[in-house]
Amino acid sequence: MTTVVDDAPPVTIQVTDVIERQRMNAFVIRLIVISWTVTFLDGFDMLVISFVAPYLRDGFGADAISLGELFAVGVFGAMLGGIAFGWLGDRFGRRPIIIASVAAFGATSMAMALAPDMRALMALRFLNGVALGGLMPLAWALNIEYVPGRYRATVVTVIMMGYTLGGVIAGPATVWLAPHFGWQSVFLISGIATMLLIPLLVALLPESARYLAVKRRSPEKIAKALNALEPGLGARAQDEFIVRDEAAAPAGQNFHLSTLFKGDLRPITALLWVAYIGSSMAVYFKSNWGPIIFEDVGFTRTEAAMIMSVSSIGGSLAGLALMRFTDRIGPVAIAFYPMFAAPLLLLMGLAPVSLQGLAAFSLLSMAMISGTHFGMHSIAGIFYPSAIRANGAGWATSIAKIGSIFAPLLGGYLLATNMPPRLLFVLLAVTPLMTAMSLLLLARVGRRRMPFISNPTEHVVLPAQAVTTKP
Repeated sequence: MTTVVDDAPPVTIQVTDVIERQRMNAFVIRLIVISWTVTFLDGFDMLVISFVAPYLRDGFGADAISLGELFAVGVFGAMLGGIAFGWLGDRFGRRPIIIASVAAFGATSMAMALAPDMRALMALRFLNGVALGGLMPLAWALNIEYVPGRYRATVVTVIMMGYTLGGVIAGPATVWLAPHFGWQSVFLISGIATMLLIPLLVALLPESARYLAVKRRSPEKIAKALNALEPGLGARAQDEFIVRDEAAAPAGQNFHLSTLFKGDLRPITALLWVAYIGSSMAVYFKSNWGPIIFEDVGFTRTEAAMIMSVSSIGGSLAGLALMRFTDRIGPVAIAFYPMFAAPLLLLMGLAPVSLQGLAAFSLLSMAMISGTHFGMHSIAGIFYPSAIRANGAGWATSIAKIGSIFAPLLGGYLLATNMPPRLLFVLLAVTPLMTAMSLLLLARVGRRRMPFISNPTEHVVLPAQAVTTKP
């Protein structure tokens, strides 16, 4: 690639082409590592509450209903955060809102360590959830907009491994810290680690070149990012930057929810939301009530925490096994996991299974549930154009929180009725079936929004954007 001198006339650079011809270079790998790190802390903060719950039951005298409310209020906060931060990310950019989200959940984590009672803890957990819910859709959007279409699901899955590993570490960390230093120490250490990450984000996190080009903003930042992505490109601020597979966003246009339901996005958005609700019901029921249910059926507290942590590792492996298939054939690849999880959940609830057998079925079914959720994350933003991608992914993850809120509340009320804990697995089996059916339909109607699945080099070129490329 020839570098163009500054006094040469402006030329037009296809941002899409620069991105699509890249491999996993140093710029992209650095972005993935940074994103993985922030989602690790996000996952730790979001899921550690489940492992802290038994200590809250001992220390604050919290019953099943109040714990269910504590779980739900954090998820409700995350629901609002996904919508609010998604809107902010599409309006002001991915980079500043990601940094703001990380700062907010770090500060609220430390504040939770100072909570004097359950009421204060619930209020802080709500604020913590708002910040946590806003991060992931923005991280997905930023990475999706820097990697070729053929790697998008793969990259999101790798990033989400950070989230899952954060949840895996949350169990052993709580078991190690809480008995000696109190449950407060878990939140305090998490908050401090998160706040230490902010200077790194300020120094290294880039803004999305695709987003800036679609929004017609900051050509100097676009040039800097593209030159880092492809050394030798020689992009300059005076050049024109075009995203040829998307229409440029009209100046001053504000996002409206109806935008997600225009044209062929209508069935896609609806099916994505339904599939996400079902997946979230399953995964949040598992993560919130798993440790307590396993204690109630006969496992020790340490064994219950280890089952949850090992199943999270299994979910990560299941997600990794799935990602390349998702990049190639789309949502239909994800549907296999929930179809397999449903009969396992029925066996756990209805068959006379020993504790050892229950542990084995639990590990396998929860790995399938977590793998499904990995898959949902990997496709949440790929159907939407850059101008509304953060909103599309943010609304999808936020609507999914309907299931995330309903599942822990329902579990708390059912356990309060003295229902045998194993029967809850029978009710839970409905959710993966709902997800599987929605994914199969989504695969059918969404293929035309994902042309790279059938041909990685194929793109939709808008007639009004016939351009020349930089030499």
